Amino acid sequence: MNGGRTSRHFGRILVRAIITLLMVAVLNFFLFRVIPGDPASLLLGGARISVTAEQMKAQRQNWGLDRPLFPDQAVDYLSATLRGDFGYSFKFRGRRVADLIVERLPATIVLVSLAQFIAIVCGVMLGLYAGWRRGGAVDHIATGASLLLYSTPSFWVAMILIVIFSTALGWLPGYGAYSPGVSTRSLDQVLDYLRHLTLPVSAVALGLIGQYVVVARAAMSDVVTEDYMVTARAKGLTGGQMLMRHAFRNAMLPVVTLITLNLGYVVAGAITVEAVFAWPGIGGLTVEALNARDYPVLQGVFLLLGASIVLANLVADLAYGILDPRVRQ
Repeated sequence: MNGGRTSRHFGRILVRAIITLLMVAVLNFFLFRVIPGDPASLLLGGARISVTAEQMKAQRQNWGLDRPLFPDQAVDYLSATLRGDFGYSFKFRGRRVADLIVERLPATIVLVSLAQFIAIVCGVMLGLYAGWRRGGAVDHIATGASLLLYSTPSFWVAMILIVIFSTALGWLPGYGAYSPGVSTRSLDQVLDYLRHLTLPVSAVALGLIGQYVVVARAAMSDVVTEDYMVTARAKGLTGGQMLMRHAFRNAMLPVVTLITLNLGYVVAGAITVEAVFAWPGIGGLTVEALNARDYPVLQGVFLLLGASIVLANLVADLAYGILDPRVRQ
């Protein structure tokens, strides 16, 4: 009985995720077609004066831009996307979009993964402690600092870090992933890479820490006032026993949801931070494609971001169902 209910619950979540992803793909196609400008002019070098009407027409034909937007181009796009073919870049002269994304994705994954790990460890632990010890000095300081970080855009935090630690103090580089002329020896490259990575990771992690502290603190504050906590205290359980047996798991429900959702949303949020630090990840590729009206690259990047968010929601629903069996009913 419970197994069948669980299977139906997971099935509904999976079907909903697939439908959402298809809707994202359709919206993704039409969204970038409303951007002003003609990509055919970019393909010809942007020199409208020296390009004849016949050359423009031929270029549009070569790239299929002369065909009706719907259904021809839309159907071709959806069928190619389902096959994993995102087309060819306009700006990068025929390079496959999938190759460009794969080339830039590792830098973004490293940045986001490290920032998430630091934020989860520091933010969740600090928030749970502040909620468990409500009204104390740690609670007041952590809550105030977290609300400030939570309300501050990541790119603004990034610029402040550059001004302080790169421009004023000169401790850390604030641009790119490697210094010019760095030694090709592997250890020197790794150390240089880590120095360049420090500020971008800090900018993303600080914003995430603010979120985790606020949510974890609120969740723990609600849990400690529940009747079962009062009963546990009346039974003579120590503070540590109450925390580990009752408070921790229940307080982690909204925190786990936030963590899983952030796995998708933080990739999109890191784009602005990457642009500030000129980090060679998906963010830089997105900015270049936007400036060049490179529809195929933009479609590929935003489909990746949309898929990451849908996948994060899927994981959040599944995790919440595991942690709280009432959700599956």
